[in-house]
Amino acid sequence: MGLFRRRRRRADAPSPRDAARATREHLAEFVRTRVGVEAYVEPETNVTQTTVVLIATTGEWTRRKVPDAATAAKIAEELSIPVYDVQRTGYPPRMREWNARRRRGEV
Repeated sequence: MGLFRRRRRRADAPSPRDAARATREHLAEFVRTRVGVEAYVEPETNVTQTTVVLIATTGEWTRRKVPDAATAAKIAEELSIPVYDVQRTGYPPRMREWNARRRRGEV
């Protein structure tokens, strides 16, 4: 039956260390190539783990999973960007505006 067998990682799946490195590189590239980027930490839910959303002044954004809020804050500190708790501040209006423009095909 194999109930207690270890799950094997797929051959093409990155290791946890490689995934963490790729996430940090992606976030750093986003900050390097956009202006006025801020980090918003989304809490863990029953469906998703903790995530960090980076939002530029244009409203363009990217989201990545992180282990916890402390890690998200540490990443934001390393990138020298402000970090906010989305439960306290909400999302900035520019993010919704960018999403609306994207849906209309203007972005």
